[in-house]
Amino acid sequence: MFLLGTLVNGLLIIIGTLLGKLLHRIPEKMKGTVMHAIGLAVMVLGLQMGFKSENFLIVILSLVFGAVIGEFFDLEGKLNKLGDWIEKKVGSKGQGSISQGFVTATLIFVIGAMAIIGALDSGIRGDHDVLYTKAIIDGFTSLILTTTLGIGVMFSAIPVMIYQGLIALFATQIDRLIPQALMDSFILEMTATGGIMIFAIGINLMGITKIRVANLLPGILVVAVIVTAMYYLPFI
Repeated sequence: MFLLGTLVNGLLIIIGTLLGKLLHRIPEKMKGTVMHAIGLAVMVLGLQMGFKSENFLIVILSLVFGAVIGEFFDLEGKLNKLGDWIEKKVGSKGQGSISQGFVTATLIFVIGAMAIIGALDSGIRGDHDVLYTKAIIDGFTSLILTTTLGIGVMFSAIPVMIYQGLIALFATQIDRLIPQALMDSFILEMTATGGIMIFAIGINLMGITKIRVANLLPGILVVAVIVTAMYYLPFI
């Protein structure tokens, strides 16, 4: 079953959130320290990913053009509106902001190479090991995030399953149409670009400033365009 890894990933996010709810009664002062600790860890993870680029100009251009596209369509606003809609449906009294938890967790779980590589492995070879590993990491992360961001983290399982499920569904066609060298280059630069976004999420969690990270997401598509152009037009 090519969707098994994706389903397990979504399930562990939900389980991690429910376990996190059991720990939500920790003191506010401790919550603040935990949030800062999470923010620091996320920032370091983002830096590690960002340093993997072999051509950082691609990362810069992707973030810039991605930001222009994201701001034009106001992706952050639309994600927040979706989170607010969920909040109205289920209520969030005493649970923290569902919108904040939903948006933050969705960005953390969707950005990164493991989602793409794991979904491709599931769809092409029926090998779910990468997604199983990601599921364990996401489950633990959702537990920690829920203690400070609330139940909204659980709803991030929906976009995660849709995103990875679609990649797994079309994995055979993707593998047939895209040369391996091009795919490897895309994953490398996508990881680096996503790493900068992860770093920005860490800054938000630290409360240093507020970066509209969701508006940077089109940068992933820009990476694909630039890498493809450089592959087929090597003189660029």
